[in-house]
Amino acid sequence: MSSLKLYTKTGDDGTTGLLSGKRVSKHHVRIKAYGSVDELNAWIGLIRNYKMDENLDSTLIKIQQDLMTVASQLADDTSFEVSQLMNILDPIEEKHVKNLEDQIDLINKELPVLKNFVIPGGHVAVSYAHLARCTCRRAERFITELNEKENVPEIIIAYINRLSDFLFMLARKLSKEFEVSEIKWSAQKK
Repeated sequence: MSSLKLYTKTGDDGTTGLLSGKRVSKHHVRIKAYGSVDELNAWIGLIRNYKMDENLDSTLIKIQQDLMTVASQLADDTSFEVSQLMNILDPIEEKHVKNLEDQIDLINKELPVLKNFVIPGGHVAVSYAHLARCTCRRAERFITELNEKENVPEIIIAYINRLSDFLFMLARKLSKEFEVSEIKWSAQKK
């Protein structure tokens, strides 16, 4: 039995196919949006390589699954209301945003109050969490840019916005777990 070929050669001209079959340039804002979501998913997978409690690991896996859904929704250029994809997927909904908020609140309860910005670093896992947060913010910029041209469900924008907040809290939680000091930043006066 032969395996499915990974390469199709259809992208050799600098285009890629959307779920509708339409071909767009590989630098189209829609591709940048779901490509950044894919990159974010990989960063979260990298964070999971570090020992953490089982609840946090399962939360991160759930987020990765949600990001696969977000990327799929962004790759679908048909109207959200008539999308064939929505018959297959459990689309991102308010419950997904609420889950992130609940996780943020749980983490926040175990951390000291923060009154300054934090300089990323101190442990590799903490740095990866900050890189994931930055990638999340980039994805958000591309998604909102796409939304100015084509309709993106507001709940996706809300989910990605809340996810960046979660990733900031995750970095703080990992700092605590790996016993590294958070370096606070405050503007220096001249």
